[in-house]
Amino acid sequence: MSTAILTGPPAPGSSLDADLRSLGFDVRIATGAEETGSLLAAVPAGERVALVDPRFVGHLHALRLALTDPRFPAAAAPGALSAQSEARPALGRALTAATAVTVPAGATGADGPADDLTGAVADALDADGVAVHRPQLGTLVATVPADAEARDEARAAVAAVDEEAVRLRSAVKAQDGFFTTFCVSPYSRYLARWCARRGLTPNQVTTASLLTALIAAGCAATGERGGYIAAGVLLLVSFVLDCTDGQIARYSLQYSTLGAWLDATFDRAKEYAFYAGLALGSARNGDDVWALALGAMVLMTCRHMVDFAFYEATHDATAGTSPSAALSGRLDSVGWTVWVRRIIILPIGERWAMIAVLTAVTTPRIVFWALLAGCAFAACYTTAGRVLRSVTRKAKRTDRAAQALADLADSGPVAGLVARIIGRSGASGAGVVLAAIATGGLLFAVLDRPFGDRQTVIAAIGYAVLAGAAVARPLKGALDWLVPPLFRVAEYTTVLVLAARSDSAHALPAAFGLVAAVAYHHYDTVYRIRGGTGAPPTWLVRVTGGHEGRTLLVVALAALLADRGDDFTLALTALAVAVALVWLVESIRFWVSSGAPAVHDEGETA
Repeated sequence: MSTAILTGPPAPGSSLDADLRSLGFDVRIATGAEETGSLLAAVPAGERVALVDPRFVGHLHALRLALTDPRFPAAAAPGALSAQSEARPALGRALTAATAVTVPAGATGADGPADDLTGAVADALDADGVAVHRPQLGTLVATVPADAEARDEARAAVAAVDEEAVRLRSAVKAQDGFFTTFCVSPYSRYLARWCARRGLTPNQVTTASLLTALIAAGCAATGERGGYIAAGVLLLVSFVLDCTDGQIARYSLQYSTLGAWLDATFDRAKEYAFYAGLALGSARNGDDVWALALGAMVLMTCRHMVDFAFYEATHDATAGTSPSAALSGRLDSVGWTVWVRRIIILPIGERWAMIAVLTAVTTPRIVFWALLAGCAFAACYTTAGRVLRSVTRKAKRTDRAAQALADLADSGPVAGLVARIIGRSGASGAGVVLAAIATGGLLFAVLDRPFGDRQTVIAAIGYAVLAGAAVARPLKGALDWLVPPLFRVAEYTTVLVLAARSDSAHALPAAFGLVAAVAYHHYDTVYRIRGGTGAPPTWLVRVTGGHEGRTLLVVALAALLADRGDDFTLALTALAVAVALVWLVESIRFWVSSGAPAVHDEGETA
């Protein structure tokens, strides 16, 4: 139970007490600042507590935004303030500091009405180093009127705004793709409201979306036209539910640590499971498209790693403007170009719609070729733009960004040893050059030499050494954000090529499972970093070898088992199961722990 403390008796006719109780607060009323402090001290330290000015006039949703959002240690709106357990000590200090310079709420000084105690406490929290979140209210009203006339005007302003319409609009992600914005969100927001009013949580809807996608994958695996049509329809239903879960979270502010993990990982699980279903269905009809399915997964994951690495490298960097950024800004000022640019990057809505329609009316091979072509164009477009921005803008990378890129690199013991031997010598920006040479050399050897050739092992050893040299120096160069994506390209593509060249008919499905397990770990790392908790434990990366260790192991297995294709398949399968179990167990432990961040992705459209 959370506790709300009114800093004085409510104004006559006020619904504030009932509003706070409807939000789940146990309401206590103080007679002034001194008793407010006493009531605050009596609230158990682990509970959320809110301070509310008794003169508050505003919408219920304004109170909800200020008092119930679990993502922030402290939040405030005019007349209302909340603090979670981690901010409680600072709240006590801030209240003491604020009451020393304000008249108790509800009292009247010689010059007029009392000061806003909650506002003073929020300012004192900021001064104490606690970042107080102040939600954007838009047309919602939240105010502390000074007199009866102002109170009447505030109540009239509240009545003039359709609070439910505002709440429904705010449930939709501010920036999304064309298909999602115009073909899904106009009705999914009402589905979200329906679910919220019946007590369904975002996590339940997220799980329903996953189950629907898995059923869709099962339908695709039948290899029959009826199954393909059902798969396409169910995939679209799954996407609607995927939009709905986030809208429920925003509509009712039901953010959670578990929800963050589910939302961050289930999209990829659904999409990649559907790829597997299409490949199984095609195999039933005698058309082996496992290489295309694995290629699509590799391309999609590497594209996302470009997005994630660029964001981590640049979002807190200090830099001037660049010609490409200025051009982008001018294009954004023309409305239609915004939507064209969002469509051509093939975000998740457009991508899933394309997959669903093509699955229903064509064959899996056509689906994958269309997916590969569209995603390849999108990846080239977005990567080229980011490279151009990076080389034309003099940006100063932060230590936090360099550490995030090093964590995303996923370097294991071999690369770590090389980095320690080399030390921090080398020119700025050498990381991306060395990573490109390492990746290019390895892939040339794997593609040029026969399957299992011993020279590929030498190339893999060289890759591991150069990979360590690439991360020996802090990744603060203009293009060093490309280092983690290059490592993903090297590892994933090596597994794909070796599996495709082996004599075993089942090597590609096993490779699909291995890349899926490794990709899960890399996505998990991204969302831990975005949540502010840093990368997974060092022991986990070491136990699973890091990207260079796994790559070297797969190449060595191919060389050792070159004449025994089925044994190579078994080795890939065993490796996939081992890394999946280790990462899943540790990941689940982390995301359900109290130390996991309550984050919710608001900006990722791909």
